[in-house]
Formats: sequence, C-alpha cells, structure tokens
Amino acid sequence: MSMMGELTFFLGLQVKQLKDGTFISQTKYTRDLMKKFGMEASRPDITFAVGVCARFQSAPKESHMTAAKRILRYLKGCQEVGLWYPKEGGFKLIGYSNSNYTGCRVDRKSTSGTCQMLGNILVSWFSKKKNSIATSITEVEYIAAGSCCAQVLWMRQQLRDNEIEEKEIPIMCDNTKYISTDKQLADIFTKPLCESRFEELKHELGLIDLS
Repeated sequence: MSMMGELTFFLGLQVKQLKDGTFISQTKYTRDLMKKFGMEASRPDITFAVGVCARFQSAPKESHMTAAKRILRYLKGCQEVGLWYPKEGGFKLIGYSNSNYTGCRVDRKSTSGTCQMLGNILVSWFSKKKNSIATSITEVEYIAAGSCCAQVLWMRQQLRDNEIEEKEIPIMCDNTKYISTDKQLADIFTKPLCESRFEELKHELGLIDLS
C-alpha cells in the first residue's frame, strides 16, 4: 500500500489483494511470453523445466525447441495460475531438500532443489544443476541440504528482525526415516514427474487458479 493506491502490479507480478489473503500471478507476463517466445519465468511449477531448456540455449537442437514449445503450451493453458498467500498461515518455517542423483542423461550430473515454507506458504525455492559429477547419493543430498540450511538461516534472521523467534526449524531431506517420498515437496524442482504427482505438488505448494 502506498499514496499511489493499492498495489496491483510489481516487477512483472500481478497482485490481487482479497479479503482472505493475497494472490500473486504472472498472467500478463505469460501472455506477453506467448507473443515474443521468451523463456524466463519465476513460477515454481516450471522452474525445473525452464532450467533444463536453458542448459542448451548456446547450441539448441530441434528437440530443445519442441520442449520449449511444450512449456509455452502449458503456460497458455494455465495463465491464471499463481501463488496464494492466505492472511492466516502462521510463521512455522520448514525447509525441504532433495536431489536427483546423476539425473542428467547427457553428462550424468545431478540436480538439487530446495524450497522453504512459512506456515503453509511457499516463500522461497531453487533448482540448480551441479557443476561436477557427484560420487555418491550421500554427497548430492548433503550439498542440497547445505544450500537449504543456508537459506533457512537467512530467513530465520529476517524473522528475528521482525521479532519472530524460530528456535527449531526442520529441514526435510530425502530420507524415508524423516519424510516419506510422497511428502517431499522439493521433488518438483529436481526431476520430471507424472501428471498426477505434478498436480499434487502444485496444490501442496499453494499454486491455484483464481479465475
């Protein structure tokens, strides 16, 4: 809110402030994307797919163009999808960490992904392919957990600055002893998924269609 009126558009994000919460989407950006065929986006549901395509932007082949068009068709079909931030969600911070060991078929490198939830709200996420080949699953999971921990520590400090203290912050690594595979939200940032699993994780992350 400012003297200019209610916030409705900010840095390419459309903001819809409702009675029960705030809805953030990229409807206008997605429509513009259809026109100029760009490939950048900040939606968590396409983070992994866009990242994979971006690896081949220096020397793309026809197969990469096909994959890029598939992403654009997906965006065209869900232009009104965005992140829902309800007013009541609490401040319980939880981190999720996962890796896809030797997931790249080209060079056998791994992809790590993490996300952080504040209450039931997705506030941060990341997906990155490693620069070197890992020697074990333990190594890639450890690296991913370290990245998640660093983000969680930064977020905890931000909460402290606002007089909100979080003493114990769980980090859900890909370990069946602590979290079952079907509860691992970071899966969507590390590997291709079947449609049912993909839609399930979208819902868990708070991506909804408000149209």
